[in-house]
Amino acid sequence: MYSPPRPPRTRAPSLITGLVCASLSVVLLVLVAVRWSPLMSLDTTVAEALHREAVTRPGLVRVSRVLTDWVWDPWAMRVLTAVVVIALWWRGSRLRAGWVAATCLLAALVQQGLKAAVGRDRPQWPDPVDSAHYAAFPSGHAMTAAVTCALLVWLLRLHGVRPPLRWGSLVLAVVSVAGVALTRVYLGVHWLSDVLGGILLGCAVAALSVAGYTAYTARTRRPAGDGDVPL
Repeated sequence: MYSPPRPPRTRAPSLITGLVCASLSVVLLVLVAVRWSPLMSLDTTVAEALHREAVTRPGLVRVSRVLTDWVWDPWAMRVLTAVVVIALWWRGSRLRAGWVAATCLLAALVQQGLKAAVGRDRPQWPDPVDSAHYAAFPSGHAMTAAVTCALLVWLLRLHGVRPPLRWGSLVLAVVSVAGVALTRVYLGVHWLSDVLGGILLGCAVAALSVAGYTAYTARTRRPAGDGDVPL
């Protein structure tokens, strides 16, 4: 019996994105670990200028601290993730709930492990120091924000939310991650290398998790009624 040839398998965009972000973050990690940062001079120049602005405008500092300590704080992001996981579990999408929880736990372990491995301390303002010698790599704020926002946008797409709402959520996610990066450098507690590394690692973990979920559900061919179907 004749059967048409199967189309060639192509790698999922999320897998390619994850591998690219992971490769770039590894390169950045190695450079920071050997006490040389590709953003060394730019880090110092930008951070000093932003910190001088922060010192002279206390109102903006308060806004930045509210955003980073309450809205974009890693624990606030984890609470949001916990609410989403509970809602998914309650709706019967237990695979998705467990997958999201495991992804966030993995991201936290990677972030803390790499920071301990690099062995750097935060720069202590108002004395600016060389970013290659003192780099809290990767930024926990930036990495947690990237992972959380990416997973939430993915879940909205997976649950068939209308494109305008999805695009609006994507814009909000990008603004949030960029805001975390700016406020962390603005307040003088992280360098550009740190926040860039956190964003790259967060995107890598989220993208590889999405690719893994898609591959797993495609292989197991889970029924559509369970709510756990591939993209």
